[in-house]
This record gives sequence, C-alpha cells and structure tokens, in this order.
Amino acid sequence: MKLMKTLLAATAMMALAAGAAQAKQLVYCSEASPAHFDPGPVTGGNDQDAGALAIYDRLVDFKPGTTEIEPSLAESWEVSTDGLEYTFKLRPGVKWQTTSYFTPTRDFNADDVVFSFERQWKTDNPWYAYLEGMTWDYFQGMDMPKFLKSVEKVDDLTVKITLNEPNSPMLANFAMGFASIVSKEYADKLVADGNLAAFSTQPVGTGPFELVDYQLDTVIRYQAFADYWGGKQPIDDLIFAITTDPSVRAQRLMAGECDIMAYPAPADLEALRGDDKLNVPEQEGLNVGYISYNTTEPPFDKAEVRKALTMAIDKKAIIDAVYQGAGQDAKNLIPPTMWSYDDAIPADVYDPEKAKKMLEDAGVTSLTTDLWAIPVSRPYNPNGQRVAEMIQADWAKVGVTANIVTYEWTEYRERGKAKDRKGPFMIGWGGDNGDPDNFFATLFSCSAIGVSNYSSWCNQDFEKAIQDAKAISDQGERSALYTKAQEIFKAEEPAITLAHSRVFMPMNKKVLNYDMSPLGTHSFKGVDVAE
Repeated sequence: MKLMKTLLAATAMMALAAGAAQAKQLVYCSEASPAHFDPGPVTGGNDQDAGALAIYDRLVDFKPGTTEIEPSLAESWEVSTDGLEYTFKLRPGVKWQTTSYFTPTRDFNADDVVFSFERQWKTDNPWYAYLEGMTWDYFQGMDMPKFLKSVEKVDDLTVKITLNEPNSPMLANFAMGFASIVSKEYADKLVADGNLAAFSTQPVGTGPFELVDYQLDTVIRYQAFADYWGGKQPIDDLIFAITTDPSVRAQRLMAGECDIMAYPAPADLEALRGDDKLNVPEQEGLNVGYISYNTTEPPFDKAEVRKALTMAIDKKAIIDAVYQGAGQDAKNLIPPTMWSYDDAIPADVYDPEKAKKMLEDAGVTSLTTDLWAIPVSRPYNPNGQRVAEMIQADWAKVGVTANIVTYEWTEYRERGKAKDRKGPFMIGWGGDNGDPDNFFATLFSCSAIGVSNYSSWCNQDFEKAIQDAKAISDQGERSALYTKAQEIFKAEEPAITLAHSRVFMPMNKKVLNYDMSPLGTHSFKGVDVAE
C-alpha cells in the first residue's frame, strides 16, 4: 500500500511538472503536508516552508544561512534608546501577487502591517478566530499580547510598534514566520464575500513564489512571482513532492525524481553520500527532541515521579539505535551551540533500580499511561515510533505500562495541546531566531500553556528568570538568568530532554546556491538549478 501511494504521488507530481517541461524547475521532496498556507497560526517547519518562506515576506528577515537580521519589507528601522519604540520605514513599490482569485489594486503599505499583527492580537478582530479551533501559537506562546502596546500607521510607508516593556529578542521575533505580512485588501474582500476560510487555502503574498496548485498529501506547485520586489527567482517552477517516508525520499532523490530532500534517515546517509550525483551538506542543529509530561496529570504532577521515569530510560541506547551517530544526549532544553548553554548541568543517569525505588517511595507501584509517538521524521527525532518502543520496554522494567498512541501530524499537535491530555507527549523544536528565549519562553512559559507548552507547566521561579532575561540587553546578564532557568528546569523535569542532532540536506549536485538554515527551515529564494 505504501509503495502504491508513493507511485501515485510520483505520477501526480510528474504530471503537474510536465506542463512546464521547458521551464527551469526544482523538485523538493518534503516530509509532510502543511496544515494550510496562513503563516500566522502554524508552528510546524513544514508549514513554514510551504507558506511563510515560499509565499510571504516579513518586515525583516534572516540572512541566508545565519540568524543575522537583514532588511526585507522594511528597508530600515530605528529603535528608541529605551527599547520601547520600533519605527520601520517600508519598502516602496512592493507588489502583491495577482491570482485567479484576487487582483490587488494597490501596493503593499502600512495598513497591511497593522492588520497582520492586529488579527493575531485583538480578540474582537473578525480574523482572530476565523478557522475553527485555531490558536495563534507563536503570538500567544511568546507573550506578544503582553509586550505589544500599539502597532500604528504613521504614514503609508512608516509603521511604529510600541512595547510596554523592553524585549531584547523582539527584532528577531519580527523575522519569524508568524510575523509574515499578509494583505489587508485581500482579507477585506474575503470578509465582504463571506469566505474567510479561503485565506488559509488560497494565499496571496509578496514573496518569491506564488501558489499554483496543491493536492493534499501529494504535491504543492509554485511558480516564481514575476513582480517580486527582489527580482524574479532563477527557477521558474518550485514543486514540493510530499513524501512522508524518509527512506522513500532518499530513493526518489537517488532516482532523480527530486532534486533536494529533507530529513534523511540516519541509516540512509551512507548510501546518499556514496551517490556521485549528490552532495550531502550537514551542520549542527539548533534543535532538541523532548517528551513533555503533563504536569497537571497525576502522578506526573510530582517532580519525583517525573525524574524517576526519566531515570528509567536508557537514553544512550536510544541515541545509538535511532540517531546512529547524528545525535547527542540533551541534558538541557537548549543545544550546546546556543549561547547561555549551561554545561555544568549534570546529564541524566540511567538507573532502573533506583528509578523503581523512587516510584515506590512516591506511591507509584502500578502505572499505565499513554505514550505519544511523533508521526513524522525530524532531525531531532528521526523515528518516533522506535523511540517510543524503546521507552516502552524501559518503563516496563520498572513496572510502568506504556500504550503507544499517534495521529496524523497536524492532528497530533492539536490533540497534544489539550490541558487534559493523557500521557507523556513526544515532540521537538528547532530554533526560530537564534535566541534562548525562543526555547524557554515559547515552549515552557505560563502563557504558552494550551499552545506550545505541552507540559502545562507553570513555575513562577522559572517564569521570573526568563521574563527578566527578555528585558535586559546585556548578553552576560541574560546568560546568568538562563543558567538559573536551566537549573530550575532540570530540578523540576517537566520534560525529558532526549537529544540534539546534526542536520543533513542531501541534494543533487546541479542544485546551486542553497544555504542550509541553522533554524532548520527550507527556503528556496535565490536557489538555482544548473542546466
């Protein structure tokens, strides 16, 4: 069945590509279907790749291959000396994409910027809950409602954003996918038409590519936006060939069915490196694979139980078997490549006998729980099912029965947010902006409960440390606070920090100018293909 589905996907993808036989195209074997194309509510890397990075732009962006900020829709900006006011001078003459479903009558301007933030912020905005069950995970999880005081149009090409208090990562936050600028004129048209839901499936952006066609779980086809402010892209057609199995992605790359692929299985790296048609660049990942306990659910509400269950896991065996040389033990939430990493934190010790006694001392002598297994391959976790099976076996040795559950990727994440979710939840994170706040606050702040804090953990000492760190610009002072946060996190164990990994990006040698992002996303702006 899997082979048949793969063949059907390949056939559909090639059929779509056939119409552009004379055009220069690049085929990317991606790992999952996007939830949709609205960049604001989504957090998955596959969602960002398909929407924010392909179709949209932001006020500022990250320089390719770095976490340095560069101008984008804003040509320049000024920050007040007190760190409270950000004034952006917008780029003139930026065109919105013209599609079969929308023809813009004006260029990008300040109204679009104000709308892009207010729709995520103002609860009375008609776009705040335009899709059933949607949440603004980044905007809420990063406490943007707390920090934003106002987003004002000064004139058509000037926007002033005022904060309630200083926030050191804020400029980098504006370069993240959730801060993509969307068209107010298009949104107003959909309101008038009574068709708000189309905003997520029929996108209109200012970015390098515009959507041509999407077949669920099969293929996304884009074409270069001819009027892109940065110039038309070197490739004419960009195709996402959605291929969930990492080994099948590798086979398709080696067979020439795609030009570049995401997230190879560690077991396939040797064959990929041995193919003389391919390059396999790699770099340390700004990531972590982890498993969130629901700290509101007995007996996981007790730190001693959480620590015992972590002690019962043979992390080394998991890293050896699953990551196969591409991963290292994660003793902290942030990776060792990130500033403020606390190397003094002790690594987890595997001691099933002590773990069993700790559980007994905590009154846990018989425990049955769900254990959620991530359904997609990621560098921070190449094989969630295998990891779950190994943990299941480890916990059985201390008298804990784990029932492995999983769902389709988008549904999996939505179910995991529930505050009454049962059982530890396997997930992971790739940094979005190079700042520790993007790990600590986005994943474990009190405001992120119900969105990206899958542990439903709210610790006031931890919260004070990470919030105080945002208000300070000195990196040394911020590092001291993040050290404290790491100590609290380790003592409380709201999640099992499993592994950090290297990231690999196999591609055909004809692919030119592709920069691996330290943020783990995939942008094809500026990428070319040799004739």
